[in-house]
Formats: sequence, C-alpha cells, structure tokens
Amino acid sequence: MTQFVPNFINGVALESQSQRMLPVFNPATGEEIKKVKLSTADEVDAAIAAADQAFKSWSQQSPLRRARILFNFKTLLEAHFDELARLISTEHGKIYSDAVGELTRGLEVVEFATGIPHLQKGEFSANAGRGIDIHSIQQPLGVVAGITPFNFPAMVPMWMFPIALACGNTFVLKPSEKDPSVSIRLAELLKEAGLPDGVFNVVQGDKAAVDILLTDPRIQAVSFVGSTAIAQYIYETGSAHGKRVQALGGAKNHALIMPDADIPATVNALLGAAFGAAGERCMALSVAVIVGDELADKIIENLIPKVKALKIGSGLLPEGVAENDMGPVISQAHKAKIEDYIAQGVAQGATLCVDGRNYTVAGFENGYFVGGTLFDRVTPEMTIWQDEIFGPVLSIVRVKDYTEGMAVINSHQYGNGSAIFTRDGDAARQFSQDVQAGMVGINIPIPVPMAFHCFGGWKASIFGPLNVYGSDGVRFYTRMKTITTRWPDSTVRTQAAFNFPTL
Repeated sequence: MTQFVPNFINGVALESQSQRMLPVFNPATGEEIKKVKLSTADEVDAAIAAADQAFKSWSQQSPLRRARILFNFKTLLEAHFDELARLISTEHGKIYSDAVGELTRGLEVVEFATGIPHLQKGEFSANAGRGIDIHSIQQPLGVVAGITPFNFPAMVPMWMFPIALACGNTFVLKPSEKDPSVSIRLAELLKEAGLPDGVFNVVQGDKAAVDILLTDPRIQAVSFVGSTAIAQYIYETGSAHGKRVQALGGAKNHALIMPDADIPATVNALLGAAFGAAGERCMALSVAVIVGDELADKIIENLIPKVKALKIGSGLLPEGVAENDMGPVISQAHKAKIEDYIAQGVAQGATLCVDGRNYTVAGFENGYFVGGTLFDRVTPEMTIWQDEIFGPVLSIVRVKDYTEGMAVINSHQYGNGSAIFTRDGDAARQFSQDVQAGMVGINIPIPVPMAFHCFGGWKASIFGPLNVYGSDGVRFYTRMKTITTRWPDSTVRTQAAFNFPTL
C-alpha cells in the first residue's frame, strides 16, 4: 500500500487531495518508499488561513510562555534524535552520524530562541529630552513562510521557525519534496510540546505552492535557502509583493593553503569538508587554492590514496557494522549531473586524479552513488570552478603566492564561506580582512557560526539585507516600534510648535 506524506494544517496531519504527486526515494537503494502529493491552491490557502487566525492569540502570549513551549520542544527533539536521524538518512541518504550532527546544529537555534525574553526586550532611554522618555519594542510581523532545501531537511527549517515562533509569528513551512517526512515529525513534536494549533503548518508542494506563499498578502516575510537562481527569483517575487525576504543561494567555498600549513591536518580537513554528505552542503569546501607547486604536489600525493579509500555506501547500516564515510547523492538525475560536470572538467583540461564516476556499492547496485573525485590544475576558465557542483568533487587550483590566491577566490561570483590554513597569525588576520565571503574559517574548514551569531554569505550567495538565525534572525522576524513619551505637567503650559521637533 502506497504511503503518502501528508500536510500539517491547523494541528492535524492531512493527506492532500491533489492529483499531482512525486515519488520519494531511498537514495541508497533507488527504491521508491513513499509518495508526496503536491498541495492544491486551496490547501496552501488553508494553511495560511490557519496561521493567520492563530496569530491573533499567539502574538499576544508572553515571550516567556512561548519560550517554555520551545523548551518542551527541545526536550522532545533530544528524545527523538535517533528516530529523526534515521528518517533523514533514509530519505536524504547522508550517514547516520551526519544526520545527528544536522539535528544538533538545528537544536542550537532552538536553544537560542528560548532566550527570546532577553533577545526581544528592546531599548529604553530616560530623559532623552526634558521630561521625555524613549523606548523601543520589537513586535512580530504576522504569518511568515520558510522554503527549505533537500540537503538539510531538519536543520534549515530549524534555522527559521524557532526564532519566528519565539518572536510571536506564525509559520508556514514548504519543505523539499525530495525528503519531506521529517518536517511532519517536527510539526507533530511542536504540537506535543504545547504549540497551539495553526501556529506551525507544513504544506508539501513545488513551485505552485511557492508562488502562492510569495504572493499571498497575508504572508509578511519569506525565508529561503537553495540555489542562487531560485533565491534570486524568491527575492524578486517576494519583494515585489511587499514581503521581507532573506534568500540564501549557492556557494563555491575556497580554502587558501599557505606554505606553512600543517599538511596532515590540512589534508584531513579537506577530505571531510569536501566529501562529507557527498558534497551536498552549501558550506562544502570544494576548491583548495594551494600556494606553490611543491606544496600542491605534497597535498595531492596525500589526498589521492585517502580519496580512493573513502568508504562509500548506505547511510544506515546494521548495528555493529562500521559507518561509511559518505552516502549516496539525492537522486539519479543529480548523480548524472555531477558525472557530467566531471566529464566537462576532463574535456576542459583539468587533471583528473581520482574519478568517482560509475561507482557502485555491493548490495546497493541501484543506489545513487558517486565516488570521491579529485581534480588538479583547475583554472577559473573551467566550468567545474565556476559552477556549484553540489557533489563529492574537490578541485585544486595552483597559485604562486597569497596575492594571486586571494585574487582567484575573490573573483568568484559566490562568497558564502572561505578558509585559510596557516600557522601565520598575520596571514590569517589579513585573509579574514581581505576575503569577500560572509563566513571565514582560520584552520577550520566549515566555518558555520554557532546559533548566537549569524549565518550568511556575500555576493550571489545571498539576496536581502539580513542573515539567518542569531541577532539577524530576531531582527528579520520582528519590526521595531519606537515610542516617545511625555506626561503632562500641570505647572507647565506649552504652546503650538511649528518647527521640526528637537528634544
């Protein structure tokens, strides 16, 4: 019997009545395990209407009450980590420990949001003018929406909705149709935690659902993470309809390897950052810019056997069997796309040191596996440098010095994350000032900030003025109101003033 992934509207999991549907696969086996129906316009409208109605009471709850519900949700998340991680691994393909890591980073934002009584308390200035006080308050926007990608089906939604809910907004989530089930479990756990019906809703769907969220006047803000082309569309369409929009797009993250770098540590850092989650991370370190041919030769010499030795297979294995290093990619179509990029790299003159095409795993012959792939002598003219491949492909670019390396990195259209590997504090400090990227690592390959800072890139990696989570998250999901107050003094008589007020 076919299992359908439902919507979650006004506190109830409901199977869509839509006749449009897509298969949900286990990427390790290639087996269709579920179907997801793509919501009708009426169903999306029902989710927005439920959120709009719930906002009236939810926004009036005290920040402390909202925070306590999120505390309950945090406890439930921790209790269900194993179940949620297995669900992620089954539909996405990433290894179990990586799924646990995803949940942990999402949990950090929940923990941050529980501090909303402090984060949302505003400012106060006594006697800003004679007898005049000024204070500010941060009020919720209303109904807000999140549109999230397949590669982090739990973490990225949790970058958004905990802060939005804590600030007093209601939420409509449109998850990826490729791995939609975990969003429903999150909704169920929120309800179990005490969240009132209608405050958090999930609608499965595709572009048709997205366009409704971008144009419906009841939606006040939209947060998106995904490819740059879609991010730009989300930003332009949502903004044209009067919404706040934060839209995070693509990435091509570079590491600058200096001559004094610790070679074994750097090689291991590159290995994990390039091939973890099969490279399907917006923070994957996909380009190593190495200063000097001698250093490049040494790093490649060390990388080749390690890339060839990557243990690749199912993200879920029987108890007692050692975990794989990486799992499959999300779909057969994406596997073909990655392999086409590899072919383009060869055709354009890059040196293919390790070829991950046509990779099969015993017992999982129908899975969507791509082996670790390593290119040397990649140049900025090549497609594999210019495009975000979103797969297990690491490119080596050789440069003669720091200045040339920085020029290569900063010439790229994306500016999500970047890292430097060095023992030289001056070089590291200079790099952190010079690099045109929003997140920087010093001997740290994947510099994803903690929840009390903000996540976001530069250039074509982001559209909109505010990043996700941290203080920017609170600012995004609230609007500031500033109140200037003077109480009448019966002993003082004022007359009409026609000049611009000065305090």
